[in-house]
Amino acid sequence: MVFALLALIVFKDKTVTQFVYSGLLSFVLAAIIYVRYHKAKLTKLFYREALAFASFTWFVVGVLGAFPILFITDAGFTDAVFESISAMTTTGATILVGLDNMPKSFLLYRQFLQWMGGLGIVIFVVAILPMLNVGGMRLLRAETPGPIKNDKLAPRVSSTTRYLWLVYVVLTLLCAACYWLAGMSGFDALAHSFTTVSTGGFSPYDGSMGHFDNHWILAIADVFMLLGAISFALHYNNFTRRALRGYWQDEETRWMLISVAAISFILFLFVFNHGVHDSVSESISQALFHVISFMTSTGYGADDLSAWPAATAGLLIMASYMGGCAGSTAGGSKFIRNILTVRILRQQMMQAIHPQAILTVRYQGKVVKNDVVLAVMGFMLLVAISSLVLTVLLAMTGLDFYSAFTAVVACINVLGPGFGEVSSNFIPVSDTGTWILSFAMILGRLEYFTVLTLLLPKFWRD
Repeated sequence: MVFALLALIVFKDKTVTQFVYSGLLSFVLAAIIYVRYHKAKLTKLFYREALAFASFTWFVVGVLGAFPILFITDAGFTDAVFESISAMTTTGATILVGLDNMPKSFLLYRQFLQWMGGLGIVIFVVAILPMLNVGGMRLLRAETPGPIKNDKLAPRVSSTTRYLWLVYVVLTLLCAACYWLAGMSGFDALAHSFTTVSTGGFSPYDGSMGHFDNHWILAIADVFMLLGAISFALHYNNFTRRALRGYWQDEETRWMLISVAAISFILFLFVFNHGVHDSVSESISQALFHVISFMTSTGYGADDLSAWPAATAGLLIMASYMGGCAGSTAGGSKFIRNILTVRILRQQMMQAIHPQAILTVRYQGKVVKNDVVLAVMGFMLLVAISSLVLTVLLAMTGLDFYSAFTAVVACINVLGPGFGEVSSNFIPVSDTGTWILSFAMILGRLEYFTVLTLLLPKFWRD
């Protein structure tokens, strides 16, 4: 709220009252909690509390962030919360139209929400509130779960989170500078840098990146979307060691880049053979941009995808499930899980051929432990089940199956754009469906287990 008020000094928009009311309401709610619990001494945070803290923080902050959206736009409470959670989780799905004519202070606030949620709300909290260091690593693990233990860049978790934020800020500033040099205004460069590095995808324009009609801008977005989808711990380590070859030596990053190139080439062949664009270079640019946008779960658009061949939708949906790297701002299943899943399946097939052989799954040259193997396969099963269940529930609210499925894909992979009835925005979704998709965004952002564990009766009994 303070950031938005500072923006008002520059833009002089007539939204001061709405931001003040939002700030006061948030302050009053925080004060009530503080008065009730300020005498409690937090000496140790168990993993169970960390799971609950991470999950409820995303929901509460999502509601608080909705106040300016509720007061400034014509959106109802349900839609405002959906827009806020979409921003915080860096999904990029929207129910707003006419963005080009909205107050700049509000648009920058909306962009800033995605940037703040990029690395994670809980990581941000741990970085600025030292008292949470008593359970900081548990909080970090609850918000950024993965098959391999998180890299710890410093002895104290609060220091680790600050190093991650340092990398995040530097990449954002570099991105803004590059956009400005490519022809964007200062406002557009800053606004889009917030949602490029965070792989969020919000834009102050209804036309998204297509508003600029500039392939240099698309190329810059390609680079920084990829940087946002690579582990920030890897960025930090490679920078401090001054070893760029570390990116290619990292299996997850290497396979992500190879996959981007392969899927982009296939998409280019589809688009070029159907004569969607006038030139080869434009087809290459659009194919590469949209593959990176979907795979990194950014969700920017720069072309009318409804004019593309139907098969391209399937390729882009597949890319969105693949996701970026663990420890990044990207959504999806993460490439480390994709790599391990393929190797686990290969191991099982080889075991069927050679029943007596002792076969192992390796990653980065090391044997993967059995508990990690089980966790990866359990995660992949949850992805499939969650997608199916949520699609059926959403279809029951009135959407056709194709639109319901792509809407779930867009939200559960924190991607943003869908197809069918939700290709432009999510206005056609009912209030019930909107709450289902809000839950799907938090579910996907916290990678299933953190949220679903709270639904078990045993979690609350013992």
